Amino acid sequence: MTALTTERFLLGMDGGGTHTRVLAADLAGNVLAYTEKGASSIHKDDEAKENVHAAIREAVEQAGRSLEQAASLTAGMAGYDSESDLPWVRELTDVEGLSCPRQLVNDAVVAHSGALLSEPGIMVISGTGSIILAVTDDNRHIRNYDLHHYASSAARFLAYDATYEALAGNTDESDADLVRGMLEHWGLETLESYSELACAGFLPDTKARNKKFGELAPLITSEASRGSRLARTVCDRAVHQISVGTRLLGSYFKRETVYVAAAGSVVNSPYFRQKLPEKLSAGNHKTYRWQPPAFSPAAGALLMGYRSLGIPLTEELLDNLRRHPACRC
Repeated sequence: MTALTTERFLLGMDGGGTHTRVLAADLAGNVLAYTEKGASSIHKDDEAKENVHAAIREAVEQAGRSLEQAASLTAGMAGYDSESDLPWVRELTDVEGLSCPRQLVNDAVVAHSGALLSEPGIMVISGTGSIILAVTDDNRHIRNYDLHHYASSAARFLAYDATYEALAGNTDESDADLVRGMLEHWGLETLESYSELACAGFLPDTKARNKKFGELAPLITSEASRGSRLARTVCDRAVHQISVGTRLLGSYFKRETVYVAAAGSVVNSPYFRQKLPEKLSAGNHKTYRWQPPAFSPAAGALLMGYRSLGIPLTEELLDNLRRHPACRC
């Protein structure tokens, strides 16, 4: 066996959104492989376990390593919200032959690790799902979920909201392209037929229905930027809910200035990127400073793995990671 194939390596996984993303890297931060498969949440994909196992095995194979050589696996899993979720989360990463230590956390944790390098600040995630996570000055990890707050800004919620507004007749001439796009998305020609589809429950399968609605979100955010009154109403509601959740968590910081980073297709759409900082700047008590993410969530998982092994995050190691596109945002 060559020196290359005998080296230990780390696995970092981002199981948020509609894809499972796995990075394999050596102990010096050189990325050896990157793979993408379907969703890792059992709430979104019936083949979640197969997706995760395939992503891990493929990354290891591409890296020219064996599962036994893995030094650690850190996985951020969407839907891992309480201890009761641990059995299915553990099963997803229980790949035969993989015997290394595993860190299993919510996907917001690895996103925070990558974006803010685990320094104090707030991570806003809004895409397929929605969660806000704070790491405070005294290293407390607080989610908006812990306060029983939820920002209904996930992609499917934007689409449901826009659909109900349109079917209720709350449209004007500025919404013509939005309505046309919604009908085309469902293969329909009139709002009357859309109304009948709604009366029938849209689609019988919950996962398929939520996925179908989620796919409408890019249309809604883009039409908000183009001036659709309905789209702006829906997006502004979501922006407000995110801002409330962010300020809630911001109140637990001692410092005056709180750094905020964002991940996810909704919150990173042009309309949200403009409106959310504006909304937060108008508040009292704290100053919120937007921070471009330093690394991707999957790279954030790797960073957590290095820390768990006691490997210093030197500038050389970080520069090695930055060289790979999948580590950058």
